Amino acid sequence: MASSTTTALGSRERVERMFERRDHDRVPRHDTFWSETIDRWQSEGLDGDGQTVMERLGYDFYCVGGAWPAPFAGKHVTVEETDDTHVYIDDWGATVRYWKAKSGTPQHVAFGCRNKDCWENAYRPTYEEYAWKIDAEATRNGYAEGRKLGKWCFLTALESFESTRRLMGDEITWIALAEDPEWVVDVSRVYTDTVIQGLDAIMKTGIEPDGLWIYGDMAFNHAPVCSPTMYRETLWHDHHRLAEWGHAHGMKVIFHTDGNVNPMIEHYIDAGFDCLQPLEAKATMDVRNLCPEYGDRMACFGNIDVMLMGRNDPDELEEEIRSKLEAGKAARNYAYHSDHSVPPTVSWETYQHLIALLDRYGAYD
Repeated sequence: MASSTTTALGSRERVERMFERRDHDRVPRHDTFWSETIDRWQSEGLDGDGQTVMERLGYDFYCVGGAWPAPFAGKHVTVEETDDTHVYIDDWGATVRYWKAKSGTPQHVAFGCRNKDCWENAYRPTYEEYAWKIDAEATRNGYAEGRKLGKWCFLTALESFESTRRLMGDEITWIALAEDPEWVVDVSRVYTDTVIQGLDAIMKTGIEPDGLWIYGDMAFNHAPVCSPTMYRETLWHDHHRLAEWGHAHGMKVIFHTDGNVNPMIEHYIDAGFDCLQPLEAKATMDVRNLCPEYGDRMACFGNIDVMLMGRNDPDELEEEIRSKLEAGKAARNYAYHSDHSVPPTVSWETYQHLIALLDRYGAYD
């Protein structure tokens, strides 16, 4: 079975050199997979689980904790259950329908934060009085394991646009952005205050992570959800606050967003984001364009097309890996990741071939 063979540097030094655009041995690597993908691969000969795949990939990034403050932690109230689905009110106050036999995005039936009064009377006070409960021993043990493995250790956080969508839903959020932006600004500020308090609580355990990986989806496949001007006037400030927090603690800051965010990149750089991920190929993001244009100011992480992977054509996959890694290596600021989590259309044979291609084209001379 294929596994990474280019391991001259340790993961931590490799990733740090990538961020600094200094010479390093190979392109750093990370990835994510659907649970059904691992099931398929096990049926095709994988002896192990997702972690086994990551080890064969030669992964470099290691999560040691995070701050994703849902307002009603632990809430799970069943509304309806059938043979195929489970409908319940979750810890964001939203009513969601999940399918039992498959993973994926749930159907959103209703949202708890339906209007400004709901925010003022039920949600805002919950966040202002939020009580973080950090398992200090587990946090320190996880960090120690990451350091023992030599990985680049990071914290995660959910940013305020994604949280607003979870609280209010897309329709209310987008209307509020246009008609009542002060409300969106208030939700963003109060939520970000809570995230930073959580990150501070994690740091009090004594760990020293290398990075902060912020998650939030801000675009469709053809355009961002709002204009750059609207972004600067509403959400940008709290993104900047999170980046400043990371930098103040000596961390590099990665921002995850799906979709076409090409018009936003300059604003993300101004916010302080050091890296953009996953660079969704089907949304016209392309490192062959991004690395030459932004390579001296921002790292690129991802962009290997899972739709192409799923065709299981070794020649197509080789061209995808070769051309995009060449662009990333020219800027010395690129890390491998699929442009989304790897779906079950991808065979185990194809993914093993991908690892071999990363070895072939990802090594620096």
